[in-house]
Amino acid sequence: MTAFSPPPAPRRRLLAALALLPWLQACSPLRLINATVRNDTHTVLRNQAYGSGARQQADVYMPSPSVKDAPMAVFFYGGSWSSGDRADYRFVGEALASRGIVAVVADYRLSPAVRYPAFLEDGADAVRWAADRAASFGASRERLFVVGHSAGAYNAAMLALDPRWLARVGLAPRQLAGWVGLAGPYDFLPIGNPEVQVAFGWPGTPADSQPLFHAGAGHATPPRVLLLAARQDALVNPQRNTLALAQALERQGQPVAVELFDRVSHTTLIGALARPLRGLAPVLDRVSGFLNQPPA
Repeated sequence: MTAFSPPPAPRRRLLAALALLPWLQACSPLRLINATVRNDTHTVLRNQAYGSGARQQADVYMPSPSVKDAPMAVFFYGGSWSSGDRADYRFVGEALASRGIVAVVADYRLSPAVRYPAFLEDGADAVRWAADRAASFGASRERLFVVGHSAGAYNAAMLALDPRWLARVGLAPRQLAGWVGLAGPYDFLPIGNPEVQVAFGWPGTPADSQPLFHAGAGHATPPRVLLLAARQDALVNPQRNTLALAQALERQGQPVAVELFDRVSHTTLIGALARPLRGLAPVLDRVSGFLNQPPA
């Protein structure tokens, strides 16, 4: 397990980030964050259909100036599998594109309209769609990653660890260059959250719905994994989830880079990708550095 020692944030950037923290408790913090997004770092293709459903669409953020054979990250957001919209994560697409990464920010069907595993099926369809169009976006199919935050990190983990989902679309986890999980729930049975109970059909939720179940199953997985979380995450326990998953993968010989940050919460961990909040933790540096590593 590789651990990082983050450098101290510049005082000016940290103070600016801390000044914005009260706004993140407001009803629409993502709107505030997205208002800071620059327009000169990327071009975007919106409303790209990867399936026939209304929520089977993605926005593609491409670096500007244009790139060739760049890494490509299919990003899944969180929201307890019952809320979220790709338009709210413009700041994620811009952040990755500003670092030379093609970002595909994908919607997926939500509970209660659907239940597990529909959102994993959508995730696999989005990955297949992105892989088939990588060259047209300036990306390399051999540098394809899945990335997610919170519930979206669960989606990314399951696509990378449980071969059933990518097999549905003619792919395999070994064809991914790697995956990134930000504050993901990887072991959450029994389920206490009422929204999540509905999304997973609790109490009939199968044990193999959990990423940790597959981490010890010996499945072939991508060569690289990056797991990040807030040390004091009050929503998804990092010891039970992030650290336990890293340890289980390592026991199977999987190289894992893992880091817990002190100045962020479950929410501001993903918010730290946005320019005003980057002083809180080097989340973008860690993620972009991981995705930009030369192929193994």
